Amino acid sequence: MNQWLQSQWYRLSIWHILLLPFSLLFLLLSTLRRVAFGLGLCKIISLPVPVIVVGNISVGGTGKTPLILWLAEFLTEQGYRPGIISRGYAGRAKQPQSVSLATDPTLVGDEAVLLAQRLKCPVWVGEDRVAVARALLVARPDCNVILSDDGLQHYRLGRDLEVVVVDGLRRFGNGFVLPAGPLREPQQRLQCVDAVVVNDGKVTENEYSMSLQGRTFRNVSDIEAFADADDFSDQHCHAVAGIGHPSRFFNHLRGLGLSVVEHPFLDHHAYVPQDLQFDDSAAILMTEKDAVKCHTFAPPKCWFLRVDAMLDSAFGEIILERLRELENGRKTT
Repeated sequence: MNQWLQSQWYRLSIWHILLLPFSLLFLLLSTLRRVAFGLGLCKIISLPVPVIVVGNISVGGTGKTPLILWLAEFLTEQGYRPGIISRGYAGRAKQPQSVSLATDPTLVGDEAVLLAQRLKCPVWVGEDRVAVARALLVARPDCNVILSDDGLQHYRLGRDLEVVVVDGLRRFGNGFVLPAGPLREPQQRLQCVDAVVVNDGKVTENEYSMSLQGRTFRNVSDIEAFADADDFSDQHCHAVAGIGHPSRFFNHLRGLGLSVVEHPFLDHHAYVPQDLQFDDSAAILMTEKDAVKCHTFAPPKCWFLRVDAMLDSAFGEIILERLRELENGRKTT
């Protein structure tokens, strides 16, 4: 049912006439909620350090996690000490919790574990982003900027910068809000954010381009083992992806010259050993986000692709400029 509904979000059909009243109700409620925070009827909690929210206005994978990775590394290179907070989607953690390399992804979510594995900065998750951020700052008082992985619509958390990631291929689907379309908020919301980053697509004025690059694989059960895309070019591989837009991963593999049999799963799929059992001896290729959930039972022929975001240089400049403005404002008050 979920897959069928998502397929309808990128077309127009008779079903949208039936769903449109529910979309109008969703739009009304979300607008009233945002207005309530804007008028001060609902309290916004500000933090003592700048907060950068990286989110989207549509449902499904757009590329937030690679952008968070890029931002954390970029800010570290510029002398900042970032910390990352997340809801820990699909995880069981309710209270604020630190994430380490060994943390169970079923507890804190696959994306949080991936971030902790790739970065040296602290990563914390929990149901209440404000409480999570406060706990992080108590544990790591040296942290001087917070990156919120998602949370664009979590208005209780005060933010200084808003960055929206847009899937350059799917854009905004049929343009409707949920449930008739994929949008959490109308497209006009983009006029209020500080930057719009387009993942793999044409950019318009005031948008910044991002692409995901990578051709090196690591073994899921033995992360010290490496392989290049050319090592799999002479075989038909099984491609496994439990992400928001599996086709993006499959197309990336084909762009590397690989022949793959597609095995798509729902986003944040909870893998079991049977998901990786195939009748032949061909290599199994998966995303890094999937791999964090499979390393304890993945067969030796299972490999994950590490990708890195490449950003328009102007995007980094606008982030630094805004942070400097905030720092100067705090010094004068």
